[in-house]
Amino acid sequence: MGSAWAHSFGVALMGRQAPGRVTTWARAAERAGLGSVWIVEDYFFPGAFGLAGACAAVTERVAIGLGVVNPFTRHPAVVAMETATIAGMAPGRVVLGLGTSNRHWIEEQMGLPFKTPLVTLREGVGVVRRLLAGQRVTHEGSTFTLRDASLELAPDAPVPILLGVKAPKALALAGAIADGLHCSMLASPAHVRRVRTITTTAYRDAGRVGAFPVIAYVPMAVSRDRGQARSRVAPLLARYLGVLHGQSIVHDGGLDDVDTLPFRQALLYGEPATARVTEAMIDTYAIAGTPDDCRTSLRRWAEAGLDAPVAVPVPGPDVEEQIELYGRELAPYWHHARRDLKDTA
Repeated sequence: MGSAWAHSFGVALMGRQAPGRVTTWARAAERAGLGSVWIVEDYFFPGAFGLAGACAAVTERVAIGLGVVNPFTRHPAVVAMETATIAGMAPGRVVLGLGTSNRHWIEEQMGLPFKTPLVTLREGVGVVRRLLAGQRVTHEGSTFTLRDASLELAPDAPVPILLGVKAPKALALAGAIADGLHCSMLASPAHVRRVRTITTTAYRDAGRVGAFPVIAYVPMAVSRDRGQARSRVAPLLARYLGVLHGQSIVHDGGLDDVDTLPFRQALLYGEPATARVTEAMIDTYAIAGTPDDCRTSLRRWAEAGLDAPVAVPVPGPDVEEQIELYGRELAPYWHHARRDLKDTA
């Protein structure tokens, strides 16, 4: 299986349906020939590790991605312990995504200190990586302390660690220490280009060589009915335009705070904002339409430097059908588009 997650089509498994449907979806992804399934952990939705374990138990080939968890709500030793458990169920198939989450969830809702997030993330990556490598760790840092700690069962195969971050300093940290970058919802081709610029510079400055994969969550809907597909992604975009109001990842797509403030206000007041989602927003932050429409959009992402799209299906009764369409209509095209771009580079 190797690094299939780093260059092949993936799918995100998330939402209220996930506990009852995740094994069905994971099997569907494997049948469809997708390279990876990713478990999204948004508080206070279903937790990532339990769902990842369920996926690992019912699949044989597909990579299992944790995208992403954080070192605030779980000590890095616990992150390593739980990751090693999944890796024991799916040897060589686990990818760990780490991020800082956000102040609202961590500090305001859970009452946990949210200090020096980048320092916390750097220390967390170091501790987790050493534990997963089977080392005995003593660490006295500014955020975490471990004394003579080691895993009873470290993974036999290395577990890649990606960072799920957005801001410039965090992107530079990813280039310096991570095994790749996981772009969040509301990435765009323009965001991928900025990610590439910052992480490549940091990667080289750190004296590192080899590939640095960049993957991204992309809301995706495929249908013979173009209008239906595009209308289906609008509610998902409306929600995240409210959640990520004011952040650089949204600005990269061409929207400023004035554009996204109505989405934030609607989110705060529990009001729908789907009608405010424009065709241009769908073109920028999602892939939706007929199979030909989606393939045209995918080409733009490939040209921007994305290594692998992770499709985010719209919650509903047809997630399994969407996964099958990703595998039949889009994944082969992605493989050929990337190969063609490499051949002409």
